[in-house]
Amino acid sequence: MTKIPTILTPRLTLRAPQAQDFPDFAAFFASERSKFVGGPASREQSWRMLAVELGHWSLRGYGRWAVEETATGKLAGIIGLWNPEGWPEAELGWDLMNGFEGKGYATEAALAAREYAYDTLGWSTVISLVAAANDGSRQLAKRLGATYEGLFDHERHGTLEIWRHPAPEDLSAGGMEAYA
Repeated sequence: MTKIPTILTPRLTLRAPQAQDFPDFAAFFASERSKFVGGPASREQSWRMLAVELGHWSLRGYGRWAVEETATGKLAGIIGLWNPEGWPEAELGWDLMNGFEGKGYATEAALAAREYAYDTLGWSTVISLVAAANDGSRQLAKRLGATYEGLFDHERHGTLEIWRHPAPEDLSAGGMEAYA
């Protein structure tokens, strides 16, 4: 099993997903908020999705972190690096749990995950895939400095927009803060 690193940001703890996250995970996937990422889903399907998040770390050596609000210990989202079979290339993806939108948490965690991809894993690029009707994710991609690149047709999720993030050398010219 790959050791999943913990990353601290000013307000968040990015850590390994755990079984104790399941109630929040199941509540998210039972809600309409999950419609762009495979939901709504049953508890059984949600359990499998949580297991997939952990398994991705073992299979790829990277994955998405459980994002915890440090001050409260509450699960705020699942955010990080994702490249399952059928994806066009490695993605920076984000899902916020119910009640955590509008606080800047997705931006804060996504910046930390992208920095990990570039500085620790040595990646030179990363994309985010956004459903056409998901304006919130599109706006986040723009805040992160990503630019629209085209479309990708996925067998289950349908047509998705490809948003390319700035390369590490482009970020170093102005720092990631310029895109937040």
